[in-house]
Amino acid sequence: MKFSLKTLLGAAGIALGLATSAASAADIPDELRIGYQKYGTLVILKERGVLEERFADRGIKVRWTEFPAGPQMLEALNVGSVDFGTVGETPPVFAQAADADLVYVAHQPPAPTAEAIIVHKDSPIKTVADLKGKRVALNKGSNVHFLLVRALEDAGLSIRDIRPAYLPPADARAAFERGSVDAWVIWDPFLAAAEDALEARTLRNGSGLVNNHEFYIAARPLAEKYPHIVKEIVEELQELDRWAIDNPRAIAKTLAPSTGLAEDVIYVAATRANYGARYLSDEVIEQQQTIADTFSDLKLIPKKLDIPSVVWKP
Repeated sequence: MKFSLKTLLGAAGIALGLATSAASAADIPDELRIGYQKYGTLVILKERGVLEERFADRGIKVRWTEFPAGPQMLEALNVGSVDFGTVGETPPVFAQAADADLVYVAHQPPAPTAEAIIVHKDSPIKTVADLKGKRVALNKGSNVHFLLVRALEDAGLSIRDIRPAYLPPADARAAFERGSVDAWVIWDPFLAAAEDALEARTLRNGSGLVNNHEFYIAARPLAEKYPHIVKEIVEELQELDRWAIDNPRAIAKTLAPSTGLAEDVIYVAATRANYGARYLSDEVIEQQQTIADTFSDLKLIPKKLDIPSVVWKP
């Protein structure tokens, strides 16, 4: 049977079109699963619906899941139920030590005053050194874990000189209110809420001790298979941050309903945050390596970590 050149070229075109279509379909995920906490840039992104709008024409569904803190969110990422999320400095260290298949994607600028060790306003505890032998509440593996370690070191103590009470924020606040713990290490907006409602006194915040970066973390399979999708998420975060820098009142209005806190409380937290998502520099990678080495030396994680090996290169 003979075929004309026109017929052969037509068939080749159809085959090429089908192959391109199949490749295009394989180049996008069916669903993007994002983990978020009650407070932060991802909540604003969720409320604005910009990711849904951006990915709608490609049929990518965006599913949002709320978590009480970073460690719980990264546990979900580790078992494959979350693709992307935001956490503080310490949760990804603990997650990597537990062999979570994650990568650091981007970070926000330092916000050291957005976390602190607090005590009751009439507490006899006046300095971090006074915490020796005291019961201190914190969320294990969260960003404030490193703040506590550094503050104790700066005061000539170690984590072994106190009695840690590992509690999530809601339980920690309850323990703090009833006096079951002597101090609480916590981040915004829970920090701002405690200052407002409980008149809590700051014993030491992160200034001069920690950077308190917020990190955007992705499951490695998402970042490696769909790098363009990850880049688009970062682009939307950068666009959001450009707006957020000059609009703390608008941030407060947006986030107050999701947190259940007064707008004035969220406004205080928003002014202590820092905006401007960017990819990780060598300096930031080195800072994360220092945190990982610190926890390894203290035997709080079971092994040494190599932070550069889990940094995504866009």
